[in-house]
Amino acid sequence: MTTLSSAPSTTTAPATRGSQARAMLPVIVAWLFVIFDGYDLIVYGTVQKALRAEWGLSPATAGTIGSLAFLGMMIGALVAGRLSDAIGRRNAIIGSAVVLSIFTALCAVAPNPWAFGALRLLAGLGLGGLVPTANALAADLIPRRWRAAVATLMMSGVPLGGSAAALLGMAVIPQWGWRPMFGLALVALVILVPVALWVFPHDAPAKKAPHEHTETASGFQALLRPPYLTISVLFAVATVVTLMAWYGLGTWLPNLLQDSGYNLGMALMLTLSLNLGAIAGSVLTAWAGDRFGTVPTGVAAAALAGVALLFLLTQPPVAGVYVILVLAGVGTHGTQCLIIAAIATYFPDHLRGTALGWGLGVGRIGAVLAPQVGGWLLAAGLGVGSNYLLFGGCAIISSLMLVAIWKFFGVTHDEDRSAREATLAAH
Repeated sequence: MTTLSSAPSTTTAPATRGSQARAMLPVIVAWLFVIFDGYDLIVYGTVQKALRAEWGLSPATAGTIGSLAFLGMMIGALVAGRLSDAIGRRNAIIGSAVVLSIFTALCAVAPNPWAFGALRLLAGLGLGGLVPTANALAADLIPRRWRAAVATLMMSGVPLGGSAAALLGMAVIPQWGWRPMFGLALVALVILVPVALWVFPHDAPAKKAPHEHTETASGFQALLRPPYLTISVLFAVATVVTLMAWYGLGTWLPNLLQDSGYNLGMALMLTLSLNLGAIAGSVLTAWAGDRFGTVPTGVAAAALAGVALLFLLTQPPVAGVYVILVLAGVGTHGTQCLIIAAIATYFPDHLRGTALGWGLGVGRIGAVLAPQVGGWLLAAGLGVGSNYLLFGGCAIISSLMLVAIWKFFGVTHDEDRSAREATLAAH
């Protein structure tokens, strides 16, 4: 897809093969931060059963604690996305990583569930800030034609981190309990932050293109007025329901599977299949988004996830559950990758970080609601199927929201900028 503006990025796109290779180094480091982001997202789901047993938590209380990290993510995404345009990508990413690492590690020594929840809330501030700032940095450093592919591949770090959480959980939790799972976050602080200080460019705050008037609105004010208002709202709603499906599964799936009769090892293996599907989805959607357009591909990916999750209501055999969860991972996480790629290319350069922060920040409402609503449904005695119905339904709604974006704003990736700007002006 083409962008809404011809504004130059804050970091000039590399012109030579050697400079392109050098530009990829900070992108790779940003991707490694996203892996830790993914680890932190899934780790609570892997330890939730142990936490409930140790502290005697009800499903509703466990859901509330799970929602606190996502509440922090919502705030962090909104603030960090805006800050990345105001103070530079480098400072915003490193600051988010430091906050995430310190407060996640402190969860390992939490004395009670409410201290644990407060630390998860604070860690969420950094957790929410990493993805929009890392994607904004990548979009600044790479040529425009690669942005959609790199944005989707960048997000493969989330399920990679989630897979690491599931694999480590199988080895660590039965032997040493849940607390070491959070102490591992110090690796990001001790290793990745110093590397980032070395390789990240010293970027300046994002600036408007010369042809844009100085009185033009900036930041969230610009997103919430024409010509961006309608598409900003549609992207936000699509992100809300997509994240509700993805993070709802990340928070509740191991617990749901154990409630269905699977032991911890099998439940974590099945959770791993969800994350492996999400990794495959990052690659598949990068290819399909480049070939067919990010929004049309997102329509198909979200519908695939929704239908697959609804099939869990039929209580399929274990082989069928593996297939369903792989498809759910492809569809839910793949859709979110495509939404991020679409936002990064739909909005002009001086609004990119803010737009990503807006979409992911408001979208975290779905992430906040997912653990809580899932817990309420279980506490009400509606069974694990109610969660599958909730998350599958959210994926289908996401597909419908993307259909609306495609219908009203969807020029394809090979059409010119003037066509997109004319479409926006009409809405």
